[in-house]
Amino acid sequence: MMRWFLFLIFFVVVTLYGYQAVRTVTKSIWIHYIFIAIAVLVVGNLILQFGFGDKGRVLSPSKSYAFGLILTFMASNSIVILFLFGEDIFRFIFGIYTKLFTSNETFYIPSRRKFISAIAIGAAAIPFTSMLYGMYKGKYNFRVIKHTLHFDDLPEAFDGYRITHISDIHTGSFDNRPEVERAISMVKAQKSDVILFTGDLVNNKSTELLPWKDLLGELKAQDGVFSVLGNHDYGDYIDWNSSAEKEQNLEDLKQLQKEMGYDLLLNENRFIERNGQRLALLGVENWGKGGFKKAGDLKKAAEGVRPDDFKILMSHDPSHWDEVVCNDNYHYHLTLSGHTHGMQFGIEIPGWIKWSPIKYRYKHWAGIYKEKEQYINVNRGFGYLGYPGRIGIWPEITVIELKKGSEKPMV
Repeated sequence: MMRWFLFLIFFVVVTLYGYQAVRTVTKSIWIHYIFIAIAVLVVGNLILQFGFGDKGRVLSPSKSYAFGLILTFMASNSIVILFLFGEDIFRFIFGIYTKLFTSNETFYIPSRRKFISAIAIGAAAIPFTSMLYGMYKGKYNFRVIKHTLHFDDLPEAFDGYRITHISDIHTGSFDNRPEVERAISMVKAQKSDVILFTGDLVNNKSTELLPWKDLLGELKAQDGVFSVLGNHDYGDYIDWNSSAEKEQNLEDLKQLQKEMGYDLLLNENRFIERNGQRLALLGVENWGKGGFKKAGDLKKAAEGVRPDDFKILMSHDPSHWDEVVCNDNYHYHLTLSGHTHGMQFGIEIPGWIKWSPIKYRYKHWAGIYKEKEQYINVNRGFGYLGYPGRIGIWPEITVIELKKGSEKPMV
């Protein structure tokens, strides 16, 4: 209750600044009423969804939209605050100056200037429109990102081997079946040799997968579809009636993946063979630093794998690569991860800039990285969670081609 009280105080303060800017720019009473109505509807919907809706930390689509709308409203008003609060400081200093160094006997603060408020509203329109676009279109703006990686010790039979890597599907968040169908068609169109999925198939409950089971089950590849679990797949972010119910939820999710044709690797491995040569595919359960579940067991997953095998590891959280994998005695040629979503927000211009606030939490947060002659690809995610949109960091389908030999230098 105290958190709600503090939040509402903060919301009112932010909204008042936005209202002052609107009132300064226009005298139309109807626009004033519209602004107030939007504020009331946005915060009212949030209270309705989170105060009286389904319990649990994981967001349903309706709760996600409530969160997304209030985030959009408050982010826009926060931009207004930057301008108006700066103006307030100037007005206050001016008032002190006139009181102390002029003949004015009263403490006079000048009124707000219209052009400052107009600039503030114009600047606020940028996050406002961007975040609405992210919710309407950005979250389904799927991109195919291709990489070619060279390895001197890649078995000859796997020269040109193609991997499609997807991650963080989060079926519980989807609200547009035609768009998801289009994305699945994009995955199938890559015609890769193998499809690897690195966790977070659901937000929380196995039942979230049911409406999408048949569609996701259409994914096929010559060497199969393999998967691992992500932190959200364990059902840790909701209250259960009993531990048995929670365990059954996880077992149901495992069974559903089996029925879809996904080979779920739980701290285990498989070998893919061609012309008498092989590569080792390993999958670990979730392992994340901080408060995240650490069920991944790399040593167990590597049982039966020779040191000289070419190894591809599937591990949901890239912090596992930083903390464990990269420093392991075994040489893991390629690790595939997800988890970060690229925070679903950032700026990426290939060759120029790659930035997201998530970089301050995760050293490796999107794309290909190389350390100690080992690679990791961090997929930006197929779905979304929390804020029901994406801005600048688009949903990703990664295609990685393995090539034998050293990369030729650019001429």
